[in-house]
Amino acid sequence: MENIYTITDKTANPGPLGLYGFAMTTILLNIHNAGFFPVNSMIMGMGVFFGGGAQFIAGAMEWKKGNNFGSIAFMAYGAFWLTLVFTWLAPGVLGAEKPDGNAMGCYLGMWGLFTLVNFLQTLKGHTVGKLLFGSLTLLFFLLAASNFADSEQILNVAGWVGIVCGFIAFYEASAIMINKTYEKNILPL
Repeated sequence: MENIYTITDKTANPGPLGLYGFAMTTILLNIHNAGFFPVNSMIMGMGVFFGGGAQFIAGAMEWKKGNNFGSIAFMAYGAFWLTLVFTWLAPGVLGAEKPDGNAMGCYLGMWGLFTLVNFLQTLKGHTVGKLLFGSLTLLFFLLAASNFADSEQILNVAGWVGIVCGFIAFYEASAIMINKTYEKNILPL
């Protein structure tokens, strides 16, 4: 028997929410990494609620739409922000031992490896996605190196790479929304 019913997906595209959550939190943290201000409650609040929470929600919505890449990326990077803030707060709140440079280098290096796998998947996609995941891969490996070497100079370079990476994500989110609103390709991807 032939299916006579068609289901049309009328749900919103969760991509811009996840991208903005990633972009704005990444930019703010990396302004810190570039040396402009210390880690503070503003960065932690953004990390928990927008970088962590909003991205995780966007990932769940991408899963519902059947977007494997978007679902895994947003949920994983949402979890990254939550684990990062937990790592900062746990020593003071729970009395847990603060991770040393080697431990943070391993943590950030694993995220770099995960991001490299995501970057390889973007090679079949649009240019902005390649730039975003390429710069994010570089960022994680620079952050790992700065922790292993205890180098403020490498951290500052990583900060500038992170600012650029965040603005690429901000551009992508904006392009998706603006192009959809005007029903034409105003901001190329």
